[in-house]
Amino acid sequence: MPTPPSLEQEIKAFFAQHKVDYDDRSRSFTRLDFGYGDEFTNRYFAFDAKEKRQRYTPSNWPTQIPEAHLFIMDDLAARKILLHAPNAGLLVRDTSHGVTAYYFYSVVDLFLMPKQRVNRAIRSQRHSTETTEAEELKGKWLIDLRNGHPSPDLRGAFVHIKHYLDQREAIFHQILACHGDFVGEEIGSGGITRQGKHWQIDVSETR
Repeated sequence: MPTPPSLEQEIKAFFAQHKVDYDDRSRSFTRLDFGYGDEFTNRYFAFDAKEKRQRYTPSNWPTQIPEAHLFIMDDLAARKILLHAPNAGLLVRDTSHGVTAYYFYSVVDLFLMPKQRVNRAIRSQRHSTETTEAEELKGKWLIDLRNGHPSPDLRGAFVHIKHYLDQREAIFHQILACHGDFVGEEIGSGGITRQGKHWQIDVSETR
């Protein structure tokens, strides 16, 4: 059975097929993998492309997330996405269980959703010498694929990106309630009912 193309190759082929101009920065260590859209209308979107090609060993990763729904990413990669906010996100392709599925996370999803962070010990090439092998820590996020926006194909993932861009103003300026409905989090109630007169008092005392 032939090896399927990588996610990066699939994305490039998708852009070419649909005649979409895009920026390919997949070789960069400081930029997100891909970017596309109109900068002048604030629709330019940048994202990293990651894959889950094999199953994880649950005993190596302390989490309550079932392995079938687990995805592990670098803490540094998450910070890189945050650097490109708000028009930024993560696209994951999961082929680890015999069925291909895609998951899109906006930077808002990554920021708000439950996550577990761990440090993984690695052998450091940059700090090692000819006689000693140095060790350092690499931060990892353990996240739930169910908190991404799922799609059975790549086209659907780009539809999710469009929906995020369409809702961006509401997300950042209009929605007052806790945004997002995430697995692993239960949003409760707190405080007493806010009265309209309290807003006037706050404004008069802080302006």
